[in-house]
Amino acid sequence: MAGMEQGEARKANRRGAARLAAVQALYQMDLAGTGLNDIFAEFESHWLGSEVEGEQYRPAEAAFFRDVVSGVVRDQARLDPRIDAVLAAGWPLKRIDAIVRAVLRAGAYELESRKDVPARVVVSEYVDVAHAFVDRDETGMVNAVLDQIARAHRADEFQRGNG
Repeated sequence: MAGMEQGEARKANRRGAARLAAVQALYQMDLAGTGLNDIFAEFESHWLGSEVEGEQYRPAEAAFFRDVVSGVVRDQARLDPRIDAVLAAGWPLKRIDAIVRAVLRAGAYELESRKDVPARVVVSEYVDVAHAFVDRDETGMVNAVLDQIARAHRADEFQRGNG
């Protein structure tokens, strides 16, 4: 974060916390079938910027959290086939751990719909989120899948001589 203004760093940290919370919310929705409004109420009142089970959660950008979660829910029928197309043959998205599915869906959504965030930042952030839950092999797979999606949907960012 060298050269980043303090306000920008704080915003980046709040977005990082929002991404982590979004992945946790998507995971919970996937496993427990929790609805969108219930997820928003639960996470905004109990998780975002609170202490839960002895762990302090960083303050998260609530609007960003809501955008990622609702965007994945809204666009999942479009996102899943795109992720499947990148995954290794014989390993469809439905066979991947639920937490990794949540990371891939959130990352794919952000790559396709949040053009205000550089693709490399999105990939890096979701690899970091994956590190919190899974081992190195799976984070490598997350990196590879999101990188391919980024290059397909944001090719212009990679053709500027630094790809």
